[in-house]
Amino acid sequence: MTLPDIHTLYDVVAATWPAAQTQQVGPWMIRTGKGGGSRVSAATAHQPISPDDIVTADRAMRDLWQTPLFMVREGEDTLDAMLETAGYVIKDPSVIYVAPVSDVATMRPPPVTAFTVWPPLAVQRDIWATGGIGDGRLAVMDRAPMPKTTFLGRIDDKPAATVFVGCHERCAMIHALEVARPFRNKGLARHLTRAAAFWAMEQGCDHIALVTTAANTAANALYSSLGMTRVGGYHYRTLAKGLHP
Repeated sequence: MTLPDIHTLYDVVAATWPAAQTQQVGPWMIRTGKGGGSRVSAATAHQPISPDDIVTADRAMRDLWQTPLFMVREGEDTLDAMLETAGYVIKDPSVIYVAPVSDVATMRPPPVTAFTVWPPLAVQRDIWATGGIGDGRLAVMDRAPMPKTTFLGRIDDKPAATVFVGCHERCAMIHALEVARPFRNKGLARHLTRAAAFWAMEQGCDHIALVTTAANTAANALYSSLGMTRVGGYHYRTLAKGLHP
């Protein structure tokens, strides 16, 4: 089965983790994040840009009381060089993995390990909050308009992990997989990823995908071991000494 290309996956990421608002400003898509994280706060270029356009985007983000942040995707080397020249430094290089759903949905998690839940339970919200995923990101999940769910992971009869999954264009995207620290290295991330793949199959999805940071060696090893393919990525650029406006 042919995998989705990286540009299709960018669309899936944006659709399943939507900004609070978007506006077109010249060649830019400017996003209002409202605490939902970098993906929903970064500007992206949709036409060729000039150094003056960078100033325009910077001003537009400051007008929203957001720290200027740009997402640089595959093939945007000219933009990347312009941002570097303007003093913006790289932040959070990230990679995207994808696989046919059938390649990941090969073994169901053990009984009482993964439960489909919507809306998220208070205990899931607590797990996310402890991992730094707060109300702003939970609001992203709430406003996602497509088929979606969360999974609560349990081990040793205790709630221990949680994850959000949304579907767009027959591709399921995993977001915000968080395992509580006392329960890490027990296979829960693997179980939840497989549970998400079985759910995606039930929704009629052909593929399952996710984003992780390049620096997260454990996550990269896990998704590779599940047969997922690293197809590309992106990074952000922000001011070296950027201050909140």
